[in-house]
Amino acid sequence: MGTQAIPCVLMRGGTSRGPYFLASDLPADPAARDRVLLEVMGSGHELQVDGIGGGHPLTSKVAIVSPSRVPGADVDYLFAQVNVKERSIDTSPNCGNMLAGVGPFALEAGLVPARDGVSAVRIYNVNTKKLIEARIQTPGGHVMYDGDAAIDGVPGTAAPIHLAFLDAAGAKTGKLFPTGNKKDVIGGIEFSCVDAAMPIIACKASDMGKTGYESPAEFAADRDFMKQLEALRLEAGRRMGLGDVSQLVIPKPVLVAKARKGGSLSGRYFMPHACHNAFAITGAVAMGMAAVIPGTVIADVANNPELPADIVIEHPSGSIQVRLEQRAGESAPVAYLVRTARRLFEGRVLVRTPD
Repeated sequence: MGTQAIPCVLMRGGTSRGPYFLASDLPADPAARDRVLLEVMGSGHELQVDGIGGGHPLTSKVAIVSPSRVPGADVDYLFAQVNVKERSIDTSPNCGNMLAGVGPFALEAGLVPARDGVSAVRIYNVNTKKLIEARIQTPGGHVMYDGDAAIDGVPGTAAPIHLAFLDAAGAKTGKLFPTGNKKDVIGGIEFSCVDAAMPIIACKASDMGKTGYESPAEFAADRDFMKQLEALRLEAGRRMGLGDVSQLVIPKPVLVAKARKGGSLSGRYFMPHACHNAFAITGAVAMGMAAVIPGTVIADVANNPELPADIVIEHPSGSIQVRLEQRAGESAPVAYLVRTARRLFEGRVLVRTPD
């Protein structure tokens, strides 16, 4: 076996963490690229002990960035969810948390020139073929990571990164409501199937015998519930036109309940086989979008707020806020969020290669 040294930057993006690569430093062939990423992360072992993965879905993610050829975009961003225990990779979804690190990474890699003050980076997400604008603090033309912004699920504070999802509706299916309905009955339970930045299926927690305030550990311990949830997810995926989703991480199930701490509603987001310790950015966009559209399960629980609206979703680690505004000429609302990021390590990751 030989060894290959590949440049990478380890970053925290939002409540996730993983290596960021320039696409030019990885194999162009997707199968060869995925083999490298599995080796990098150490997948196939629950601790990923022989790689740089963190042994958890939130810390087993990869961002691949390159100059964009898409009109109106500065960089392309391909997200890869690397399975921890199995040697498999899913590039079907976007990850809004890792997205938070793409702008700073692109600026410091020289892909986009930084301005004095605030730099805007327009990011084309290859997974969903959607455009997101990131605004990064760059005083003196240098990325600033320190600041006063706090996000639940991350200790301390950091510089704010503003993300605007410019065209979130129909990220994977081309439709905000892929089944054509604002509500569907699946397995006797009422769901809303929504596709905005991330395909999700949402139901009232009480309809599945839960309060909606359980911890991730409590859900993990209830194996019968998790099996039931997966069966419902598989059927929802079929109805949403995604086909057999047994090997995909989409759609993501969400349980909703009334807010208890002053928010708009409470949510439990599944990834899909474990409950998220916080709430995914892309999932929050889908939830926020559906919250302001009357007739959805989510809007019913959130009491049908009107635009413009700040939707606050309570989750196990605190809460996340999504701003929804209607832009002239847009059929669906535009979602705005604030995230933070931190550059943790830069160097080269060593990958074993066949002789």
